[in-house]
Amino acid sequence: MLDVGDPAPAFAAVDHTGAQVALEDFRGKRLVLWFFPRADTPG
Repeated sequence: MLDVGDPAPAFAAVDHTGAQVALEDFRGKRLVLWFFPRADTPG
């Protein structure tokens, strides 16, 4: 469990174009993660 102010753990994810990106790709930059359901899925 993370506390407020803790650094994010290393992770990788697939972006909206299908490319894999990792947290380390954004080192030194501000980053916002936006999660949303895929089209035609409940939620």
